[in-house]
Amino acid sequence: MLTAGGDCPGLNAAIRAVVTRAGSDGRTVIGIEEGWSGLMEGRVRPLSRDDVRGLVGRGGTVLGTSRRDPYVHGDGYDSIRETLEANEIEAVVVIGGDGSLRTASQLGKEGLPVVGVPKTIDNDIGLTDVSIGFHTAVQIVVDAIDRLATTADSHNRIMVIEVMGRTTGWIAAVAGMAGGAQAILVPEVDVDFEDLAQRIIARHESGYDHSVVVVAEGTPGPGGDISATGKDQFGFTRIGGVCHTVAAEIERLTTYEARPTILGYLQRGGTPTAFDRILGTRMGVKAAELAMSGDTGVMVAARGNEIVAVGLDDAVEAPRHLDSATYREASWFFA
Repeated sequence: MLTAGGDCPGLNAAIRAVVTRAGSDGRTVIGIEEGWSGLMEGRVRPLSRDDVRGLVGRGGTVLGTSRRDPYVHGDGYDSIRETLEANEIEAVVVIGGDGSLRTASQLGKEGLPVVGVPKTIDNDIGLTDVSIGFHTAVQIVVDAIDRLATTADSHNRIMVIEVMGRTTGWIAAVAGMAGGAQAILVPEVDVDFEDLAQRIIARHESGYDHSVVVVAEGTPGPGGDISATGKDQFGFTRIGGVCHTVAAEIERLTTYEARPTILGYLQRGGTPTAFDRILGTRMGVKAAELAMSGDTGVMVAARGNEIVAVGLDDAVEAPRHLDSATYREASWFFA
């Protein structure tokens, strides 16, 4: 079992569940350290029931994670073959986001028996209603909106709050709706900054002289480009900073003071909510059962009140973008 890509709340609950469920059938779970990197370099260790006690409410991942990838930084399946054979690994449970699960899917085509578990605060993995970590991230953003709204009210300001999500607007839309934001900007919907400014002006002229604008980090700014801050050590683009250009544009068009705030990694850390603890546990149990039964090439998914198996290849075929109905529901309360 490995956790790959960005960390998020609920990972340890899933790890605990896999180990506990497999152990109840007398099976040994091998923990792979730091994601694909550990599988490529042979850094593994057996996990017992005692190793995972008390993990359900702990944030992060006790296995560690990284953004190394067998195809980007190695030779694909050949990069992990030695570790698999040396440890007699029968199946690998991959707890990851869209990138990690795409890698798992590709390795599956080369012969790796794999079961995927969707985790990402971005909530952009296909065929599942929700991914581990999303609920906690939304709650953190709502708490931040509540706090920043009082400052906006006290100083008659516009607060522009940038949230994560990469090229999807799930966090922005759901947290913005729950936090009562006056405007929500997402990558899936073109932004008319002139219209946004006029709505803010109308709100202020009607006696409400402060506003909260939530913007997803992958939303194109006034110039039409996605803000980026270079690449990380593994060559992946770092998205972020759009709130600065959005705030400047709002100030220019309205003459009202606008202050940008990037919530950043606050959204990925800390204690998982009860929802993510339960989701991680249920998905982990299902993943262990699928791996033990030899039902691989699949991903566990939340569908209504059920945790089911779906085709991994189908799940990673395309990102799950924010749907128009959810955005419309969130935007009913604009301005």
